[in-house]
Amino acid sequence: MIMDFQVVVLAGGTSKKLIPLVSKEVPKAMLPVANRPVLSYVLELLERSNLKDLIVVVEGEDAALRVGGWISGAYVDRLHVEVAAVPEDVGTAGALRAIAHHLTANDILVVSGDLVCDVFPGAVAAAHRRYDAAVTTMLCSLPVSGPLESGSSSGKDKTKKPGCCNIIGLDPTKQFLLYIATGPEIERDIPVQKSILRAVGQMEIRADLMDTHLYAFKRAVLQEVLERKDTFQSLQQDVLPYLVRSQLRSEVLLNGAPHSEENGHEKVVPRDNQEMLSQLVAKTTTPSFHELHAMAADGSGAVRRTHKCCVYIASQDKYCARLNSIQAFSDINRDVIGEASHLSGYSFSAQNNIIHPSAELGSKTTVGQNCMLGEGSQLGDKCSVKRSVIGRHCRIGSNVKVVNSVVMNHVTIGDGCSIQGSVICSNAQLQERVVLKDCQVGAGFVITAGSEYKGEFLAKKER
Repeated sequence: MIMDFQVVVLAGGTSKKLIPLVSKEVPKAMLPVANRPVLSYVLELLERSNLKDLIVVVEGEDAALRVGGWISGAYVDRLHVEVAAVPEDVGTAGALRAIAHHLTANDILVVSGDLVCDVFPGAVAAAHRRYDAAVTTMLCSLPVSGPLESGSSSGKDKTKKPGCCNIIGLDPTKQFLLYIATGPEIERDIPVQKSILRAVGQMEIRADLMDTHLYAFKRAVLQEVLERKDTFQSLQQDVLPYLVRSQLRSEVLLNGAPHSEENGHEKVVPRDNQEMLSQLVAKTTTPSFHELHAMAADGSGAVRRTHKCCVYIASQDKYCARLNSIQAFSDINRDVIGEASHLSGYSFSAQNNIIHPSAELGSKTTVGQNCMLGEGSQLGDKCSVKRSVIGRHCRIGSNVKVVNSVVMNHVTIGDGCSIQGSVICSNAQLQERVVLKDCQVGAGFVITAGSEYKGEFLAKKER
């Protein structure tokens, strides 16, 4: 069944939220998670689901060329991928609008290229078809943020994630999405219309679920919304809430509310209709939904459209996270070499770490569990690496400590350095005795000997 879906992967471009990790040379899709591009996790999840004909949408011509070049090399004879370049900063809805003419299947599966998860999209597709939904979104438990052990001061701030939270309203069966507020909206009071509550009977409000940005859409509905609402930029903040509002408004009309206006200004819902609607929402078969709609017709013969918005809630034992912030970048790297190591694609040693056979370790150097050391990298004597990822062909001196950090490729670190809770991008150079705590160091940046930084962004200025 899922083979009938056309798949679009929204791979982004050079997200401002991820500077200095991203650059013209390293677009978001190419950011490393356990030393492989984050986009590879979605592509291989789709490949394992037998979805091998994909459109990958990248913001910016240069980024599209880099991503396309990598895909054609890494997935030759495995996937058929069309890479489509769209203008930068058009948003997720704008990106889909730009490639709408490529969408031909009845149902479209839209996946964020920054999603790292082990939930097969076939489950979402099945729910979408089962309920004949206009849109089905996958929800999962909010990921745990911050280091597993103390030792990084930034851990104090990591529970404050206002931009990542969703307020979600579900029907009693947890099959239908009745309300959603995301991002900045949740800072304000949450207005829930009385008409919605009347229509549904009751609504469960959840703040412990995350919209994973994996959606199944009816193509006709998606294209219609994108065309009519040409100012919509975001799927999550514009398109999805609009479809949810449309669905609920339709249910109220369908509930016989227009007739109740004759009894006064207040649109009181007759009890028997309310009971019928409550039964309707709980049912999963399409005919009953439209039969009740027909029963509530006003005799004019007009048929009102309804949008059914459904959810698939991943079980709590599944891993699901999006690389959409610097903190998420660190968290996901930590998880994929830790509790979610089954996603890494690597075989771990008896010490529960991954040390490439070509890597070299000096005397009395220790690489702890939940660590990764990439191809051709060298560590001097008396070094200590804990809960960290070190990339390929790095040169690390003696007496260096690396804790809860990600070091990308071709990084040079001098003797006596201490790196904690930080991200060091490719080709950076740390001279002797540098101390970093909770810092991000951009590609190619040089830190002079003896420098100490805490909570800083250190990067070359973009020309």
